[in-house]
Amino acid sequence: MRGIVYTGDGAEVTDELGIGDPGPTQVKVSIQAAGVCHSDLSVINGTIPWKPPAVLGHEGAGIVEAVGSEVRSVKVGDHVVIATLASCGVCRACSTGHPSWCLSTLGNISFPFTYKGEPASNFAAVSVFAEQTIVAEVQVVKIPDSIPFTSACLIGCGVLTGVGAVLNRAKVRPGETSAVFGVGGVGLNVIQGLKIAGATKIVAVDNQPGKEALARQFGATDFVLAGEGIDSAKAVREAVPMSNEHAWGALFPLGGVTWAFDCVGHPAVLKSALDCLDWGGNAVAIGIPPRGTEVSVDINSLAYVDRGLLGCRYGSARPHHDVKLMVDLYQSGQLKLDELVSLTTPLEQFRDVVDAMHSGTVARGVLTF
Repeated sequence: MRGIVYTGDGAEVTDELGIGDPGPTQVKVSIQAAGVCHSDLSVINGTIPWKPPAVLGHEGAGIVEAVGSEVRSVKVGDHVVIATLASCGVCRACSTGHPSWCLSTLGNISFPFTYKGEPASNFAAVSVFAEQTIVAEVQVVKIPDSIPFTSACLIGCGVLTGVGAVLNRAKVRPGETSAVFGVGGVGLNVIQGLKIAGATKIVAVDNQPGKEALARQFGATDFVLAGEGIDSAKAVREAVPMSNEHAWGALFPLGGVTWAFDCVGHPAVLKSALDCLDWGGNAVAIGIPPRGTEVSVDINSLAYVDRGLLGCRYGSARPHHDVKLMVDLYQSGQLKLDELVSLTTPLEQFRDVVDAMHSGTVARGVLTF
């Protein structure tokens, strides 16, 4: 079986993978398309520590190939999107609608594969960079056959993470204002989530001028080009109509946005997200930096003016609700999926997608099987 394996020295496209049969509560899926996410690259470059060998990929869609004896929600032949949350379904977090808080979803490593005859682990409980994978039943969500796999696969990570951060975690309301730092696959979905939510000002921030057209296509009203010597937080505040109601502008800058989203995962970017907030605003940390990364903030700039900092994992998603919502939004023309796919290549040309991601020339690259 073909796939992409993290070997410890990098990623290798191979045809020496093997796979077993699904267990009683598992589903085997024949992967048709898989998006390439920065988290996959973070394993390769060591930002996310992972023990090799492991089959990469965590943003995929495909066709159900086989089901375990206890599986009831899908059947052979169904088209499905795969979520990374292998939640237990019965703990306090799951039963209150917060599967991204489920302890079972952390460190969830299994060995459904072999590589050159030796056990190989999954990655992010998914591993969609292979012709077939095995996941828990709770991770597969049936979708209409009419949705192209190349578009549907993006729901599994980038779309749920970005749109979910807006609708589930921030719960942005109509008329609120926003800034989005990082116009990659997740950032574009934050932008279109903000548009769906009714935000009236959506300021996109990126250090690559070529990202402006993409940002505006997905709903940004303004664009700030970040870079050395540029105070991007100040530029964001200047793009938002200033309120004259505050009496202490000398201590805490006037104006700013209600919501700021860090989709990069860098302390300087998160600091800018905090600094561009209006009074009562909140910053949402989405991007994942190396472990141990810290950000420094003047607590007074939070406490005195009701600013906040929130974390957000996987868009605080409830996959069996949110995947279907994304499908409905796509079918009604409110959510752009097809437009996110700017590069489609066979599995063997994985390196072309990686190079395009590093150069910033793609919204999302998709591998096909």
